[in-house]
Amino acid sequence: MRRRTTRPGGTAEVVIVGGGAAGLSLAHWLTMTGTTAVTVVEPPDGPMRPPERTWCFWDETDGEFEEAVVASWSRLRIYGADGSKVTVAPAPLRYRMLRSAPFENLVHARLAGYPQACVLRATANTVRNVAGGAEVRCTTPDGRALTLRARYVFDSRPLRRLPPARTVLLQHFRGWFVHTATACFEPAVADLMDFRVPQPRHGLAFGYVLPLAPDRALVEYTEFSRIPLTTAGYEAALGHYTREVLRLGAFTVEAAEQGVIPMTDARFPRRVGPAVFRIGTAGGATRPATGYTFAAVQRQSRDIAAALRNGRGIVPPPHSRRARAMDAVLLRALDTGRMDGPDFFTGLFRRTPTERLLRFLDGATTPWEECSIGLRTPIGPMIRTAAELLFLHRRPSATVVTTPRSEESHR
Repeated sequence: MRRRTTRPGGTAEVVIVGGGAAGLSLAHWLTMTGTTAVTVVEPPDGPMRPPERTWCFWDETDGEFEEAVVASWSRLRIYGADGSKVTVAPAPLRYRMLRSAPFENLVHARLAGYPQACVLRATANTVRNVAGGAEVRCTTPDGRALTLRARYVFDSRPLRRLPPARTVLLQHFRGWFVHTATACFEPAVADLMDFRVPQPRHGLAFGYVLPLAPDRALVEYTEFSRIPLTTAGYEAALGHYTREVLRLGAFTVEAAEQGVIPMTDARFPRRVGPAVFRIGTAGGATRPATGYTFAAVQRQSRDIAAALRNGRGIVPPPHSRRARAMDAVLLRALDTGRMDGPDFFTGLFRRTPTERLLRFLDGATTPWEECSIGLRTPIGPMIRTAAELLFLHRRPSATVVTTPRSEESHR
């Protein structure tokens, strides 16, 4: 799509920097609700353009992007470290998978139908506030300099450095899209967490299996820890999981994906000036204790569209203060080793109504529901950790690379 409603040197209502889940979702909701004219700046083909990614989430009904959903599951399964399993049916929710290429194609096609929407392939170099709005200085694929001016700019590019935090863990993973010689998978069941893998000295690890057919699946190895593995380390862990735990037999790897997602109690500033806002993971949309992002991005995008329609330039918080406070306690308890991660997550699925637990992981529960879930956690370690957090200061964090899949994390 090359229709351009923003002329070089001209002024538009909204410029969105980045064409991933957050940027395209916001563009979709702004145009669908007729809120304003939108220009999306996406990196051109090349090293700046991210590889294809997987985003997962749960929903009750077919949503806005159902045409891009490549698979869904009506049942979820958790394996404990001892091999015991919990299989749940989270009706009315279903777990759904999006791949970034079909999602981008779908949103691009919809934006092409709006005269006031534009997708521009260019490298965004700088974003800054100026009198009367903001500007984005870009370089086009043929090397020309281009300046876009807008009333508001929404920047979804990953931060180079995390804000100060008390706790920083990383959710890091590598996945194989495998094709097995025989039928090895149950197409209706997604293995959300499989703790039958060797656990690291610090943090936790689990497998993750999303069947696409009886002989095809996305199989991932995921860790919550402070330091990512090397690619060779992930490959070794995946080899052990597929051959020794899943016992898949002969298979081929058709594609692979790898990423790192920050899990932190850092406070992500959503506004960086009168007219520049951050969205997506850069704006705090990733749920700190789980890595889920896609559903929060949709909430944030709808709320931004409503705010602009009502004449307010704001980015509402994607997660409540209650959710962030609970996540801070959980992250600290995991990081200090006060809580056994595999036992904790397996126990939650055993003792909590599944639909309520999934809404909790998405940040959509009431205070009463959150209290009922809290009573099913190790109360002593949680109280001790909550008290400790009152006396800890947030400290500058090291640089990390963030590659959210949506919710999209190990989900």
